[in-house]
Amino acid sequence: MAEEKESTSIPLSQGDNASRDDPEDPAKSPLSSPNSSTRRACCFVLQSWVSKKFMTGCVVLFPVAVTFFITWWFIQFVDGFFSPIYSRLGIDVFGLGFVTSLAFVFLIGVFVSSWMGATVFWIGEWFIKRMPLVRHIYSASKQISAAISPDQNTTAFKEVAIIRHPRVGEYAFGFITSTVTLQKDNEDEELCSVFVPTNHLYIGDIFLVNSKDIIRPNLSIREGIEIIVSGGMTMPQLISPVERATRPNERISLNRIG
Repeated sequence: MAEEKESTSIPLSQGDNASRDDPEDPAKSPLSSPNSSTRRACCFVLQSWVSKKFMTGCVVLFPVAVTFFITWWFIQFVDGFFSPIYSRLGIDVFGLGFVTSLAFVFLIGVFVSSWMGATVFWIGEWFIKRMPLVRHIYSASKQISAAISPDQNTTAFKEVAIIRHPRVGEYAFGFITSTVTLQKDNEDEELCSVFVPTNHLYIGDIFLVNSKDIIRPNLSIREGIEIIVSGGMTMPQLISPVERATRPNERISLNRIG
């Protein structure tokens, strides 16, 4: 029995050395050298630099990629209208259907601008507005196209407006859609129907604002739509009222409302 105990016993000095040299015990591992700390710091700086430059590349390439993708999809979509006709004729030229579609749209615009084309268009629109489901889709699509139409006689957005909303000191972009006269006992008041979009160009609130309390900036309808759609990122640095547009070096005074 004494011999078995002696064979299994370990000297204290060896046990202390084994526990001191154990690499898995961080509390008992030897201190790291200055060279390893320098390497870790350099790796951290290099990793941070690579990550930053990679994100910068993503920020630069993202709008380019989106623009290229949408443009390419639009070309293929428009090209698909007339390309099957050319394929049956044995003509396989990419982009020929796209050019034909553009020419077709141009000819439609010329035809509708004439008296006969306007009559045909009115008859077709009359039939579409009598359909149960299609008329709602057509009405919404027509409002979107009328908002950016170059024809100033269309019943779409008239002007870009800035009104005081929702409280004093805050202002909102909107579009003047129509005018109305409010009859009072002493005098009539001219009100403008101002459409203020919220989270979508055609979802918003309508306010009746006195025409004297409306600032009409020197912005076109398309510029106003770009401001709304982009969330204000395309906002110009200088906005002037229409009556001050011809005067340089004069900024807008929004505090004069009210």
